[in-house]
Amino acid sequence: YQDLLDKEELDIIFVCLTNNIAAEVTIAGLNKGLHVFCEKPPGMNVEEIEDVIKVENKNKGLKLKYGFNHRYHDSVKVALDLIHSKELGEVVNVRGVYGKSSIIPFSGGWRSKREFSGGGILLDQGIHMVDLMRLFCGEFEEVKSFVSNDFWKHDVEDNAFAIMKDKKGRIAMLNSSATQWQHKFNLEISLSQGYIELHGILSGSKSYGEERIVIGNRDQLS
Repeated sequence: YQDLLDKEELDIIFVCLTNNIAAEVTIAGLNKGLHVFCEKPPGMNVEEIEDVIKVENKNKGLKLKYGFNHRYHDSVKVALDLIHSKELGEVVNVRGVYGKSSIIPFSGGWRSKREFSGGGILLDQGIHMVDLMRLFCGEFEEVKSFVSNDFWKHDVEDNAFAIMKDKKGRIAMLNSSATQWQHKFNLEISLSQGYIELHGILSGSKSYGEERIVIGNRDQLS
């Protein structure tokens, strides 16, 4: 990548590399005075991301963006607009499941090797669900979790379960799984005056099914 960065005509770089060098290349790009778009995750661990933040703070005139593309799906945008409108009241709690099926080659390849990936299904896929939960609730201040690799036996997780609490005391529950046996994306948002459910996420393979949003008003249900 250094050969590319040495080209004088560059204005921006897209970092689409294995996780083990994503932060490194992002930092190198910023230090070269380039805008950077990096695919998720931002790094393999908190320390790498903190290093990126330090360099970003030294280059306030540059743009740094990450590929959390789920924020831009139509169903997610509709849900966010509805939450901001307060039409269904305040968010009470959130539950999400994001899983892959057995036909996805989780075994083999760089994604199942910690030295290249830094983590398994949570860092690969579940990070999108965490991002959406942060989008709907804000930052979480307390996290309890279980992570396991009991099925695939790789040095990365094949299941992650988390319970997270934000500063308002709202709870988000997450399961990111590589033993789902069917592709699944399901996010349930309970609000004081109703609920929002997101089912499916539109992808190139269309393997997560039709992207749907279900909206319910508490008064109409009672």
